[in-house]
Amino acid sequence: MQNPGMTEDGPLFRELLWVHGMVRSDRDRVEALVAAMPELHAEEIRGEVTALKTDGPLWKLRVNCLHYCRFVHAHHNAEDALLFPAVRREGEGMNPIVDRLEADHRRVSDLLDEVEEACEGPLESEGAARDRLSAALSELAVHLLEHLDYEEESLRTTLNSWKSLPWG
Repeated sequence: MQNPGMTEDGPLFRELLWVHGMVRSDRDRVEALVAAMPELHAEEIRGEVTALKTDGPLWKLRVNCLHYCRFVHAHHNAEDALLFPAVRREGEGMNPIVDRLEADHRRVSDLLDEVEEACEGPLESEGAARDRLSAALSELAVHLLEHLDYEEESLRTTLNSWKSLPWG
């Protein structure tokens, strides 16, 4: 992804892309774990839950989902507390962008909470619990990926204009 009119993205924007890349990659891994669950027999799932093997799919699903949700929450909290106030200081034209990004954060936060709650459910049973987690991850994927794309597009020029952290 190259910035028109500039030869290279600056370090602040590259860091944002790096963090967003991790978020996208982890979301894909967690979603792949959910997709694999229907292929497992109920007895296999019960055994995995009982043993809590670190290489078992249910253990990985719970750990990865919860780690992922907490990471995204922390990233968005840091943006809300540090990045967005600095972006607002760039001029009133940035306010609608930050307003949307903050609203996205609230929506994504609710969806992350839904994923966390769904992970705590009885995933070893067939049907509803798995469907709930799958639906929560799918909805999160749509909203989160739209948010990341919009944030990158909207903040690229501003972040590339900064020579240092405006809050540090």
